[in-house]
Amino acid sequence: MEQAQQQNQLKLYSYWRSSCSCRIRMALNLKCLEYQYIPVNLLKGEQFSPEFQKLNPIGYVPVLVDGDIVISDSFAIFMYLEEKYPEIPLLPSDLAKKALNFQAANIVCSSIQPFQNATVLKYIEAKVGPDERIPWAKFHIEKGFEALEKLLKDGAGRYATGDEVSMADVFVAPQLHYGAKRFDVDMAKFPLLTRLNEAYRELPEFRNAMPENQPDAPSA
Repeated sequence: MEQAQQQNQLKLYSYWRSSCSCRIRMALNLKCLEYQYIPVNLLKGEQFSPEFQKLNPIGYVPVLVDGDIVISDSFAIFMYLEEKYPEIPLLPSDLAKKALNFQAANIVCSSIQPFQNATVLKYIEAKVGPDERIPWAKFHIEKGFEALEKLLKDGAGRYATGDEVSMADVFVAPQLHYGAKRFDVDMAKFPLLTRLNEAYRELPEFRNAMPENQPDAPSA
């Protein structure tokens, strides 16, 4: 019985510092879903191993394995979890609010995070120069934050799109926690996002998902 439960347990291939992985760790925590954490050391190139490439040919984390089902990409994983485990919903039933969540999540996962991805930053360093890595990432993060401030200003409550934690929060929180700090973004320019970040710090489901609290995080 115990062996069968272990085989059926959700498996998350993750890297401690990956904001994309952090989103899914938060979603799993919020949905009270237990999972096996399988670290993938991106610095050592473990994402390019034949074993991992079978799970995700493009070599990115996170990857979720649910029995025979393998899903990569945080947006796809989130939507899968939302449909399969609807008991604790992270998308509002209201269509307009749901669309707002999709928009906010997409700003993060298509217009912010890819520009600060390690692969992209290495390319910028090689083709443009090492001094351009941080300015490049900072420019795109601030551009995305400006868009989020405008997008969310009328619909925000305690959290991004109301008084309940939702998809938008799951995607925005990791970017605020680590991306802004890592690339020296002046958060004084983004009062709404700053307020949201303070609210996120009070959520144990978010705190437990943060990079520094993962089993593969370097010890202090």
